[in-house]
This record gives sequence, structure tokens and C-alpha cells, in this order.
Amino acid sequence: MYAIVDLQMKVLIALLAAALMGVPQGAVAHEGEDHSKKKAGPVKKEQKAWGIAGEAGAAERSVELVMTDSMRFTPDKIEIRQGETVKFVVKNGGKMMHEMVIGNKKELDEHAALMMKFPAMEHDEPYMTHVAPGEVGELVWTFNRSGDFDFACLIAGHYQAGMVGKIKVVATEKSDGHGKAHKH
Repeated sequence: MYAIVDLQMKVLIALLAAALMGVPQGAVAHEGEDHSKKKAGPVKKEQKAWGIAGEAGAAERSVELVMTDSMRFTPDKIEIRQGETVKFVVKNGGKMMHEMVIGNKKELDEHAALMMKFPAMEHDEPYMTHVAPGEVGELVWTFNRSGDFDFACLIAGHYQAGMVGKIKVVATEKSDGHGKAHKH
């Protein structure tokens, strides 16, 4: 009971903060904008600290995530092997727009702050997918670096309400040909 009240208060505080900053009410959730479709053309292959855009045909497995209006992802913790290409199938089980953005805490914090200031900001990167209510989005990512990374919904107010998750990329061990295993 207290957890639900606490979550509702966080959402309310985030929405009030957006209102005090002069954000139009409909803009808080990207309403009226179709962010669910990726732009046509080649996928931008830029190396990030958390990996690089993957090709759908190279995906070794699919991970299904559900986003809800309670500002949560299910599951909110994922473990991946270094070098693995994963297709995320992201379902929006809510009544408002949600998104999944992969990154590290620092970059997600910075992007979330920008989204509070500019909620209608246009963004379309291969490490994010915007999913309209009741729809399904996909994101394919190659985790070529080990470490602890994050994912979040950066729509104004959602991140601040705790709509976040964790990705642990476990280093793979490879033999050097002399019987010694090395982590990569």
C-alpha cells in the first residue's frame, strides 16, 4: 500500500516539476507524436560505452520487456554475455507513451534532464525505442563491452518516478591458445 502511494507521489512530484518549468501538459508524455517508428535508412553504428547497434539477423536471443503506467519495467534486471547481440521486444502495457533507452547512469541522467526542459525533443538513436500505448517496439543491440549499464524511460517525469532497470554484461572468457583463460 505504502509503495503504491510513494510511487503516485513521485509521479505527481515529477509532473508538478514539469508544470512549474512551463512544460505544456500534453507535452509531458510526448502525446500526439509518433515516436514508435524508427526513421528509414541505415542504422547509425556508433560505438558507445555500453555497446553498438546490432543487426536483427545477428540476434542470439530475444528479451521481452513490459513497460507500465506504474513507471516500471518487467523485468528490471537483465544479464547478458559480452559479445551477445540481443533483440529487445518492448511492450507498452500502459495507456501513455513509454520508451526504453539503454545507456550508462551519467548519460541517462543528462538526457532525462534535457527531456524535462524540452519534452518534445526529437531523438531517434539505435539504443532507444519509443512505444505507443498497447504497441510493441524492438531494439537490437550488441553488448561488446562488459560492465554494469542501465536502461530507462526518459519521457519527462517517468525517469524521475523510477522507471529504470539494470543490465549486467558479463565478460566472456577466451583461451589464449596456451591453456590460459582471459576475460575480455
